[in-house]
Amino acid sequence: MHTEVTSLDIQRLIVGEQSAFEKIHDLCSEKVYRLAYRFLKDAEQSEEIVQETFVNLWLNKEKLDPEGNIWLYLYVVGKRLSLNALRNVAKSKYHTENLLAHFSEAHNSTEEQVFVHDLELLTEKVIGALPKQQQIIFKLSRIEGYSHKEIADQLNISPNTVKNHMGTALKTIKSKLGDCGLICLFLFFFK
Repeated sequence: MHTEVTSLDIQRLIVGEQSAFEKIHDLCSEKVYRLAYRFLKDAEQSEEIVQETFVNLWLNKEKLDPEGNIWLYLYVVGKRLSLNALRNVAKSKYHTENLLAHFSEAHNSTEEQVFVHDLELLTEKVIGALPKQQQIIFKLSRIEGYSHKEIADQLNISPNTVKNHMGTALKTIKSKLGDCGLICLFLFFFK
């Protein structure tokens, strides 16, 4: 088994060979993860950066230089995505703090209590509609606070399967909850 990406691998990727993409992913995904984690200090977000980086690689494969350094390409994309995520977290944190300040200023308001209750019901409904395995893994991770490895050990599945189920569950929840997605999750799990 080769331990580095060759120019032949890049040429095969450029013409759309899935096996070349998988080889590059296998050889470089851990390095992209470590890069993202250095910036974000968050495993879930770092995994998302890895996915986004490799989606970017696949979508732009025709533009690659066959003799180029694939790690340099992945490094630049991964770093840019990580910095963007960091900026978004800062913005989101600011908006979330403002929203929570507003809720705590008027916590006795019946209208807001109804709104929060409705958000909780909607979030519960979306989580309840997930496939059973995703529900279990999501709840073990988000409610019980287990790591992917602990969940994998408990359910007798691989950590990669846990990661895939969590990624799919989070995407489904975010898409179903729309604009209020992160705020709903925040209110639901951190009351």
